[in-house]
Amino acid sequence: MNEKIVTLDDATFDEHVKASEVPVLVDFWAEWCGPCKMIAPVLEEIAEEQAGKLQIGKLNIDENLDVTRRYDVMSIPTLILFKDGEAKARLIGAKPKGQLLKDLAEYL
Repeated sequence: MNEKIVTLDDATFDEHVKASEVPVLVDFWAEWCGPCKMIAPVLEEIAEEQAGKLQIGKLNIDENLDVTRRYDVMSIPTLILFKDGEAKARLIGAKPKGQLLKDLAEYL
């Protein structure tokens, strides 16, 4: 995985998201999810291009049920953008890079 993408879990999620000085886009995913695998390279590109302006984190829903339930993640991939520790935007499903950047533009 790209070193610009942080792997989050139930234990590190709150600390990382609240402590971040830049918005954090969390990818709720699972190993068995085809669309999750399709969006992964797009998120890696965005992590490279937006370094310093946006942090990307990945949270495996099968291994981290507490955070998954807390944010009512029902389908994946779900991307939730956190700014100042608060969930500000929720994007569901695999989207092309241009659409993701457009949806996130107001937070970058």
